This record gives sequence, structure tokens and C-alpha cells, in this order.
Amino acid sequence: MDSEINSFSLRNIEDHPLKLFSMAKYERRPLYISGPMVRYSKLPFRSLVRNYSVDLAYTPMMVAKEFVFHSNARYCDFSTNLNDRPLVSQFASNDPVVLGRAVEMISNYVDGISLNCGCPQSWACQGGLGAHLMHDPQNVCEMIKAVKERCGKRMCTEVKIRIHSDLRKTVDWAQKVQAAGVDYMVVHGRRRNQKSSEPVNLDAIKLIKESLTIPVVANGDVFTLSDANCIAKYTNVNGIMSSRGILFNPALFSGFDSCPWSAIERFIEYSLSYGLNFHLFQQHILKMMGKILNKKDSVDLSKQIGIVGILDWIDERFVLRRPGEPGFGNVHIYEKKYII
Repeated sequence: MDSEINSFSLRNIEDHPLKLFSMAKYERRPLYISGPMVRYSKLPFRSLVRNYSVDLAYTPMMVAKEFVFHSNARYCDFSTNLNDRPLVSQFASNDPVVLGRAVEMISNYVDGISLNCGCPQSWACQGGLGAHLMHDPQNVCEMIKAVKERCGKRMCTEVKIRIHSDLRKTVDWAQKVQAAGVDYMVVHGRRRNQKSSEPVNLDAIKLIKESLTIPVVANGDVFTLSDANCIAKYTNVNGIMSSRGILFNPALFSGFDSCPWSAIERFIEYSLSYGLNFHLFQQHILKMMGKILNKKDSVDLSKQIGIVGILDWIDERFVLRRPGEPGFGNVHIYEKKYII
């Protein structure tokens, strides 16, 4: 990676997340953010959502220790290009020195870094990562300071958190981390042990926003543009992040209530151009086509082998345009073919 740095230009100040918050405020709206999703928010997907009103995109969560010490992990977990901006990379870490080194290695490629303090998965918490850090604000403060000391104030820092049962603990935690120099905070309005089927606690997000002076982003239960704007209005946050919702409908921030056909065509092109393994490609297509397919078709599509097999399956049933063909990436309603 280090040998490739000279092929990238330095960060553009206009892509700094705090600059983006100011821009959105001037436009009297929240900043629209595509959140980090394990495996899913890779370059082809990030490239896709940038066509549909996303202001800022995140990489998947990467384990800082693996990123620093294993080149294979770096090349598997992270790829980008000059058009992949503004971009925030998210790390899982509990070591200030290791996190500082990881951020230093990636700093020429991104506009900010996120420290994951909310991942509820047991492997992360047992390793002292993710939501475990909600009980260790001092270590989080040390990690934020380490990044600032190593990369300077020019590197934008963010922490993504969950909430405690006792919200006073969350407010205290957030204020300590703010004092350590973090630039903004993303709040997922659920506790670690809550299921995604339970509604987010908007009052908790609102309370945290009122308790801080830095920008705050709300995360959770954002499936439509109406959801985003209603949450922003209720909580007065500076930004809205969608993860699950945007995975099924990459165009939600553009006001589409379901995934438009144009997004499917564009995603296929980005995946073929930038590379994406078959399993992830298949899962993305199944999610984006979820409202189009019946149960039988979904099962049939999931049985296809290889990207070519999936494309052949779609071609047999739908009008699938390629780059250069009239209407590619611009026709939002799918057209079915009659199968004899």
C-alpha cells in the first residue's frame, strides 16, 4: 500500500466530514450517510450509492491489528479509487498504538476514520472491541488522542456507539470522548443486547445530541427518505446514517421507496469493473431485487453458480442493459420478459 500512495492526491478539504456537515446545514437538511456494513460496504456498493444522494460513505469495519500486521487483510478488506470520496474508514481496535499506525497507513486514502464502539457481536466484545468499549471510555479517549497525535488535526475522527440502559452513563461517556477531541459521533439508538426488530430509542439520540457540541449522527431504522427526515426533525441531529435500509434500497436517500432497476444495472457494472466475490455479489442482488422476486424466484436465483450464472438468469427474465446501451442506469422501473 505504501508504494501506491504517490498515485493518490492528498485529501481535498471540501471532502472533510465537518465541511460536509456545514454544507448540509446550509442546505437545511441532515447529512446523508451510507454506514459501515461488515463485508457489504465495499467499493462497488459505495460507488453505487454515490449516484443516489449519499454525501458520505463508510468502508466495512476492519480490525486494526489485522490491517497493520497482515498485508492480505489490507488487500482483502480495503480497496478504493480516486472517485471514492468523501470516504470514512472504520476500525475496530482497543490499542492506541495499533490504531494510530492503522490510521497512518490509510490516511492518504480516506477523509476520516471511525472507531467502532457499538458492534454487538460476541467475538468483538470478548476481544475487547466494539460495544465492549462503551464500558471503557478512558481507552477510547486514548485512542482518539493517539490518532490526532500521529496524524494531526487534519484527520477527522468519529466514534460510532450504542447506548446504555442508564442513559446518564451514555451522556457521561460521550462527553468524555468529546473532550478527548473526537470530531463527531454516530449514535445507534439501541443497547448492545437489543434486536434490530426493536425500535431505536430516538429520545436517547436526542438527549445525546443535546448534551454535546460536536455534530451527532442518528443511526437505526432508516428505510426511506421520510424516515431520515422525520428522525432528523425529532432529534435535531446533524446527519442520518443508514445501513440495513440502504443495503436493500441503495437509492433511499434520493426518495425511492424501493430499489430502482437503474441501481441494479449500475451495481452489476461496478462489481464487474472493480471486482467483488461471487457470494457478496449474489447477496447484494438478492437484497436489491427482494421486492421484485417471488419466493420461488428468490430460491432459484440463490441456486445460481457464478456471476455469469446470475447474469444469465436475470437476462432471461428482465431487460438488463449494459453500459453504452440506451437507458442504462437511468430506467428506474424493471421490464419483465415473457418466458415461454
